Amino acid sequence: MDRAMAHTLEAFTAALLVVSGVVFALQATAVTPLTASTSNQHVENQQQATAADLLAASDAEGSLRTAVLYWNASGDRFAGASEEGYQNGGPPNAFGAALNETFGNLTTGGGRVAYDVFVDYRTPGGGTRRQTMVYMGSPSDNAVVATRTVAVFDGDERTAPGASGTVADGF
Repeated sequence: MDRAMAHTLEAFTAALLVVSGVVFALQATAVTPLTASTSNQHVENQQQATAADLLAASDAEGSLRTAVLYWNASGDRFAGASEEGYQNGGPPNAFGAALNETFGNLTTGGGRVAYDVFVDYRTPGGGTRRQTMVYMGSPSDNAVVATRTVAVFDGDERTAPGASGTVADGF
């Protein structure tokens, strides 16, 4: 009987040591912003901030407004773009160069960061229409969104080479 009690006491002591070791190991492990469960969120936050900053800087220097006015009224789309917008990068102006420089060099998972740019505007009837400026594919589950409002007036001239007319003539 003494022998059985000794074995039971020995088993409880061994279990206590194993559990104590596991608890100590879990306490010693730090969870950082780059731990697997939070790394995607960290990257998404950085990309969202980068996109918002790019839009703000482009708006401040006027290149965002110029890009919005880079319109070919006869084709009812941005000058030089297909119906789906520019496919391989930003438009051929300063805003497009800033987009390509900022996001063309970023990589995630072995490929470059894809981005889409949409321009929403009011129609004469009071509705809203969306025109695609840049389209690089459907967004993934990890996509981020940044928006910026740009004031465009009826008397503003289109900025595309060879384009004539104002916004009042049709966006």
